[in-house]
Order: sequence, then C-alpha cells, then structure tokens
Amino acid sequence: MMKRYVIERDIPGVGKLDGEGLQAAACTSNDALAKLGGRVQWVESFVADDKTFCIYLAESPEAVQEHARISGFPANKVTEIHSRIDPMTAVG
Repeated sequence: MMKRYVIERDIPGVGKLDGEGLQAAACTSNDALAKLGGRVQWVESFVADDKTFCIYLAESPEAVQEHARISGFPANKVTEIHSRIDPMTAVG
C-alpha cells in the first residue's frame, strides 16, 4: 500500500533555477523513479529559495530515501501525511 509523504529537500539556490534547470531536475527525478519500479511516485513539488517541498506516494520512507540516493537530491526530512484538510473541510 502506498502512503503519502512530504519530502523537504535543502537545495541551495533551487529557487533561482530557470525553466531549463527545473526541466533537468525533473528529468533526473523521473530517471530515478523509473529505476524504483513503481515503489515511489512523484505527485508534485513546490520550489522555494533554497528548498523544495515534494509530495510523493511511496511504499515506505526508506523507498523515498532510496529515490534521494539514486537521484542525488537530498531528502532532509520525510514526513508521512495522515490526512488532508482544506477550506471545504469546514463544510462537512
């Protein structure tokens, strides 16, 4: 069963990457994902100045760390997501 994780990555200068730089990073990540045979899936990432915050589906935190090792992108903090809320949660 796949669980949802937030991965915090410390990557100095990542927020200054242009479209080509982000495309290259995405290709590197996708290549690593392909090597993991579906054990990890990338949902989306948010880029800040010196960090990315990535949402992944994975079998385990260890599988996320394996993606980090293969891709070369650090997984400084891996946090399992237990539930989601948004403004519509207040409606019931």
